[in-house]
Amino acid sequence: MRALARRLGADEDLWGLTGLLHDLDYEEVEGDPKRHAVVGAEMLRKEGYPEELVQAVLAHNGDELGIPCRAPIEYAICAGESISGMIFATALVLPSKSVADVQVKSVIKRLKEKRFAANISRERVSQYQGLGLTLEEFIGIAIEALKSANL
Repeated sequence: MRALARRLGADEDLWGLTGLLHDLDYEEVEGDPKRHAVVGAEMLRKEGYPEELVQAVLAHNGDELGIPCRAPIEYAICAGESISGMIFATALVLPSKSVADVQVKSVIKRLKEKRFAANISRERVSQYQGLGLTLEEFIGIAIEALKSANL
């Protein structure tokens, strides 16, 4: 999220915090998709977090809640969460099992394989389009960010 914010000239701290907090309620709601993000949004509002962050948390589960992405931060959290999972899944099939060895073209190839990491929503990944980036740019930013985090 911070890398996307940097690339798009947005608030890196706000976007980074959104990335850290978007699943805040996951254990509390025990994976209930109809409550996930709703409970988290309530918690964040109660603590006085910015509404932009709260709305992004809600939008990241928007396919379940009927909340479409409208702002860049919302597109970023939706697409970013899913592409991160795809990058990790791609790394796991490499001999090194390392994100450092993942290539953009390999992730694009895997995205086209519906059976590969089938639980990762390609529709959610496609939310990157709301950021005005190409798929290659989006994946490249995500890979480099994960590499720099030593993941």
